[in-house]
Amino acid sequence: MSSLFNGLGMHLGNLARISKAKSRSISAENPTGEKGRGALAKPEQDSPARELGEGWKCRPCVSIKAGDVYTLAEIKGPGAIQSMWFAGYVGRDFILRIYWDGQEQPSVECPLADFFALPWVSNGMTGTKGPFSHVNSLPVAVNPNRGLNCFWEMPFKKSCTITIENLHPTETWPCFHQINYTITDVPDDLAYFHAQFRRINTLPYGQVYKILDGVQGQGHYVGTSMGWGINNSGWWGEGEIKFYIDGDSDYPTICGTGTEDYFGGAYNWDVDGQYRTYSTPFMGMHQVLKPDGTYLSQHRHAMYRWHIMDPIRFEQDLAVTIQALGWRSEGRFYPGQHDICSVAYWYQMLPAAPFPSFMDRNGLEIV
Repeated sequence: MSSLFNGLGMHLGNLARISKAKSRSISAENPTGEKGRGALAKPEQDSPARELGEGWKCRPCVSIKAGDVYTLAEIKGPGAIQSMWFAGYVGRDFILRIYWDGQEQPSVECPLADFFALPWVSNGMTGTKGPFSHVNSLPVAVNPNRGLNCFWEMPFKKSCTITIENLHPTETWPCFHQINYTITDVPDDLAYFHAQFRRINTLPYGQVYKILDGVQGQGHYVGTSMGWGINNSGWWGEGEIKFYIDGDSDYPTICGTGTEDYFGGAYNWDVDGQYRTYSTPFMGMHQVLKPDGTYLSQHRHAMYRWHIMDPIRFEQDLAVTIQALGWRSEGRFYPGQHDICSVAYWYQMLPAAPFPSFMDRNGLEIV
């Protein structure tokens, strides 16, 4: 029996295997993740724990000031992030970034909520008010009330840095977090996790929406989450998704049949004249925001598709696009002009190409 198991790639089939991997966790109560260094904060004068003293929930969260970039984690490898949980402020003013092995550019750059497949949260989303959308998938779960969880395994060889930037000009926001990781040997064939956010409001007439381009190197694509704000009447999701792999130019290697088809549905998600939401281990259309007849101007949809059992593999380069297609008179397609955002998730070897410049606060705002 081999004794070389490193504690990575956990699943029910290997849960009983013993390894020499070391478990660590970073939170406000243990900001360095060091062994035996949790719950050391002393209660402030007005703390709820002021009568109980040290060790009694004295620092459950951190406060991130307006305009600050707060470092949540600085970890020396080799090792892997194995799960993350966030709560508190979940609006689009929080930007999550992850850097691997000392790279200057991030490999993950995304509004915090969008990373967890929640595209329709406002800049002021905190507390328990506002619409809630449940995500019940294998790598991502969003639970009442807006508890953000992910289980993407993220190995690294040398180091991992995780930051949150607060884009708000005046507000200080609370951040609850638990970043669970392991220190262990990482094989050379394990690639690095990447996630990139994009948004266009509105998509120009006749153009395709680019979910991802500019990726260079070897890896595999593992997921897409999207938000789609509809700016016309009628069905809007006839557009095809296309994967351009390893030198594909005019024509893709993989071509879908329609937007709802890619996200695992069919026939407009229409059940007896109404959109029907769903959230499953690998795919979902988990949120529909309907017009109220007064102030809300269009339907808004949130969807995800995880390529866990069917990753899209590439050796040199990858680009991903999706069309916006509705219907017009005489049975003709109408190229939609919608508010579309996305997060692309993939693994690849380093070095990775820098991401496009990240948009400003106005570009992120949901209006």
